[in-house]
Amino acid sequence: MSKFNIDNDAIRQLAELLDDTNLTEIEVAAGDNRIRVARQGLVAAPVAAPAAAAPVAAPAAAPIDAGSHPGAVKSPMVGVVYFAPEPGAAPFISVGSTVAEGQTLMLIEAMKTFNPIRAPKSGKVAQIVATDGHPVEYDETLIIIE
Repeated sequence: MSKFNIDNDAIRQLAELLDDTNLTEIEVAAGDNRIRVARQGLVAAPVAAPAAAAPVAAPAAAPIDAGSHPGAVKSPMVGVVYFAPEPGAAPFISVGSTVAEGQTLMLIEAMKTFNPIRAPKSGKVAQIVATDGHPVEYDETLIIIE
């Protein structure tokens, strides 16, 4: 049985990096040794979100060509989209909402990290294309802002 030496300084540095970057977990590897540092309780609620579609999440009728619309907000990553900060909470947006540039529109969970998707411009939410709790692909249209 080999002895594994725990590098407490490395763990402290990784924990500080979590705090500095607002990440929920980080893992490093050197040879056969791995160190993983994760915050407990930060990820559980949104991951356990029920897949029941809220009225906000239902895709609207498609009178707008979502992919080529100049107000299309596209996914910057692959992940699962959530329209509320936690299960049971009010959604960030709904069709008809007025949003300001930089306002959080939704969260995309990628690799157990929740990434806020912010409005690239001010306007009115004309269409919600993505579905709450469902996967999205890179460059997929999420919503339309007019």
